[in-house]
Amino acid sequence: MNAQTGPSPLLIACALGIEHLALRTGDRGGADGPVTVLRTGMGPRAAERSVARVLAEDRTLGGAAVLATGFCAGLAPGMHPGDLVVAEETRDPRSTVACVGTDRLVKELRRALPRRTVHTGPLTGSDHVVRGPERADLLATGAIAVDMESAATLLSAVRAGPRPVAAVRVVVDAPEHELVRIGTVRGGISAFRVLRSVLPAFFEWHRSLLLPRR
Repeated sequence: MNAQTGPSPLLIACALGIEHLALRTGDRGGADGPVTVLRTGMGPRAAERSVARVLAEDRTLGGAAVLATGFCAGLAPGMHPGDLVVAEETRDPRSTVACVGTDRLVKELRRALPRRTVHTGPLTGSDHVVRGPERADLLATGAIAVDMESAATLLSAVRAGPRPVAAVRVVVDAPEHELVRIGTVRGGISAFRVLRSVLPAFFEWHRSLLLPRR
């Protein structure tokens, strides 16, 4: 990406009120340009519609980088609530969207949250909450995590125009730590605290997109 003049906008999209609360109450310092945190609503259709609408209607978001975030279900054994997932690509039945600057995101997240494990790989989309044996089926496709909005968010973003996109999710549910189990409230609190701490890493990722390539 070439160097740009003036502030460059960043759109951060999440689905749930609890995710929006975590981002809204987290550290907002260090942004290089205007930042919009959009609550899309739950599910791929809501995410696609919300992102398409805001990019079409808000002229300040022309060319904005788009980052999908929130909670997800881990698919790989050994994942724990509070782990981070940086998508190399997002997938759904309609498309695969490549993510930009994943190495920088991994570096900045490890710096911001040194005690948390960061996983990288494909992030797959679903139109429902994934449980039990379905996890193994999705893991067999090569995906490491699943959520309902990231793939739709990024697809909608790139359809609206060329722009850098990425997805970062916090594991709240994993094969050995399903939400239905006793004790998962603590896992949810852990994931919430992690999500509150990710914004500085997002801002550094965004800033790196503006640097001229050598």
